[in-house]
Amino acid sequence: MASEQVLDIPVRRHVLTSERPFQVVLDGIYAGISQPDLGVLFARLAASSSYEEFTALVRRAQGSAGLFRFWQLDDDHVLALDPQADQAGCRLVRLIAGNPVTMGQMTRHLPAAGSYAPVTILIQELPGGGTQVAYDTVASAIAPYGDAAASQVAGRLDTDVLSLLHHATGIPATATALRRSRRTPWRRRRRP
Repeated sequence: MASEQVLDIPVRRHVLTSERPFQVVLDGIYAGISQPDLGVLFARLAASSSYEEFTALVRRAQGSAGLFRFWQLDDDHVLALDPQADQAGCRLVRLIAGNPVTMGQMTRHLPAAGSYAPVTILIQELPGGGTQVAYDTVASAIAPYGDAAASQVAGRLDTDVLSLLHHATGIPATATALRRSRRTPWRRRRRP
């Protein structure tokens, strides 16, 4: 039977505003996210003959935060061309990073978690100086599905990403913020 389901999914967004310059923050993020040649890596992953070989290839390719870059979108170029944008001269980068093994660990329990991996990190140069970094937690995005195993993997991913972002921005992580990023805001309702 065909159907459509619409879910409202509130997402927990962490916004870190730092006095550090944009390039310093971006370099700090890339200190934990590797930038492998994706064509070569994906060819090797596709040729792998076992899960162990696949995970070993990913482990060798990942950065210290367990992630590698899939894509970097320089949104500031569009803003520089837009006469109505008041962000002229400020950098705005959307970084898409992930780890296929982590995604697999989530999607084996909850296929819908694949919608939230890889993750997006938005890095914005502020007009008066400094940088703002935004990250939407995967654990909050998959919370409505009520899958404890997938949420546990997502919580670890969020902790790793947030630790990297706190380090890159020079903003100390608070225990409360990290606990909140892993907390499930609600439980899935059972169908009658």
